[in-house]
Amino acid sequence: MNLLPARIERRRRKVSARFLSGRGVEIGALHSPLWISSRAQVTYVDRLGVEDLRRHYPELDGSELCRVDVIDDGERLLQFQDGSLDFVIANHMLEHCENPLGAMRNHLARVRPGGILYYAVPDKRFTFDLDRPLTDFDHLVRDDQEGPAWSRWGHFLEWSRLVDKAGDDAAAEAHARELMQKDYSIHFHVWDDERFRAILRAAHGYLGRGFRVEWLEQNDGELIAILRKGEAQSSEDPLRGAGPRPSRLGALLRRLRARLGRG
Repeated sequence: MNLLPARIERRRRKVSARFLSGRGVEIGALHSPLWISSRAQVTYVDRLGVEDLRRHYPELDGSELCRVDVIDDGERLLQFQDGSLDFVIANHMLEHCENPLGAMRNHLARVRPGGILYYAVPDKRFTFDLDRPLTDFDHLVRDDQEGPAWSRWGHFLEWSRLVDKAGDDAAAEAHARELMQKDYSIHFHVWDDERFRAILRAAHGYLGRGFRVEWLEQNDGELIAILRKGEAQSSEDPLRGAGPRPSRLGALLRRLRARLGRG
């Protein structure tokens, strides 16, 4: 089922084996559920059932999709009680959230003390988001405090112009309206390695210092972050000791691969 490149999947497996055990959920697994060891049990959550997911994502036609055990809003996880989970897996999901800080807050609430959030986000330098501007923390705070409606149209229009390359202004606006009406799950937010690290540092304080970052690394074109729920931490850098920094050569090679892949 998993269609990830082998080099990405190998690293994901190592991090999963190291940090995940007990009972948890994976949100939005689609065709690439995370491998888990025999020490972990996963309930698969998505906002739509499998047949509706196939209709929503025609580009996945022909791909085997992961089963959906619970239909729920992955940002809120309303069908799960606070403290009831050992872990939450959300791979390539945060960038799809209209309110990532609210999602992080809800995910932290659903795991027990010491529980794990396993996040992976794409690094825009190696994806179709290459031409898009980075999302800053103030934008995320406004989405959290005012609600995301204020920024929704701008995100869809940016996607239409810079990802789908819709053409002139009229074509871009028409395409953006079509995507909004479909409620298509675009990347609302965009980060690279440095910006995502800055987001995690700022979120640590904003969310009451209720977690620490135990692991953060570049995994080819994505970033893997392991957050552990805990008591409020000091003002010390919450990313201190949180895994390796990517090598400069490795980053250059990934960027070259991404550009060649875009044709």
